[in-house]
Amino acid sequence: MKVTDIISNSKQPFISFEILPPLKGKSIDSVYQILDPLMEFKPPFINVTYHRSEYIYKKMANGSYQKVVTRKRPGTVAICASIMNRYKVEAVPHLTCGGFTIEETEDALIDLQYIGVTNILAIRGDAVKSEASFIPEPGGHAYTVDLVRQMKRMNEGVYLEEDLVNAVKTDFCIGVGGYPEKHFEAPNFNTDLKHLKEKVDAGADYIVTQMFFDNQKFYDFVNACRAIGITVPIVPGLKPLTRKKQLTVLPRVFAVDIPEELERAVTKAKTEDEAERAGIEWAIQQSKDLVKNGVPCLHYYTMGQVQTITEIGRQVF
Repeated sequence: MKVTDIISNSKQPFISFEILPPLKGKSIDSVYQILDPLMEFKPPFINVTYHRSEYIYKKMANGSYQKVVTRKRPGTVAICASIMNRYKVEAVPHLTCGGFTIEETEDALIDLQYIGVTNILAIRGDAVKSEASFIPEPGGHAYTVDLVRQMKRMNEGVYLEEDLVNAVKTDFCIGVGGYPEKHFEAPNFNTDLKHLKEKVDAGADYIVTQMFFDNQKFYDFVNACRAIGITVPIVPGLKPLTRKKQLTVLPRVFAVDIPEELERAVTKAKTEDEAERAGIEWAIQQSKDLVKNGVPCLHYYTMGQVQTITEIGRQVF
């Protein structure tokens, strides 16, 4: 079932999760260890992140360095198939611009269609560690809106090979990311909002937000979206703050503000356990407020924190 249909058919807010593929060399059991306990909340869909290949420089015996391609978390497509088979829920793979030519993008979409995936989150992706800023793959998409357009064309039966006869139309429900506090590369909030509307106008069916810790920023974001004609569902993305160092790491990496009240509670904690407790309590109250104000779904970025997410879910749902 499409995410948009799940939202429209749901009579009350529900919960969903995002997981990371296992590190290379780890078993898929590590995915099951995260999701098995979370199934008590009956999530109708699970997002699975994609991680592109990166370059590292490996020191050789002669002292020189060799450029080596590595991919730390492969297996997104296979994990989606396993999730759908094991849990009978929808898997939503992330599909990025980075790491794909447009031909490889088309092939990936065909593979996903074959295994029964009907929902995809289209994102640009981050720059690899060896790059100062995002650089698209030669022959690939530079912007999410172009990826959305390609997916929309395939939904209309238009492939890269124009001479295909009776090409099957795909039927993907397309999600995109939204930023209540703007994308860190955008010059201002309004410009970022215009780019989001371009993605919706190109064919995006729903929006999942970046994490935020101040609900008012989310409500203002939703109102701003509606004011410029964005009518698709907007799902809030949430992550509990669980470590003191995240007070500086999260704003730097994700360009989000930490409310002063939360910062004070975490800062005065004498132990990491107390800091985690402060973050959990904040996430519980944040989640309850969002549900009270009618959000369709709470989407949690799990980051492997099963017990933390479970406690929050039990307090809210």
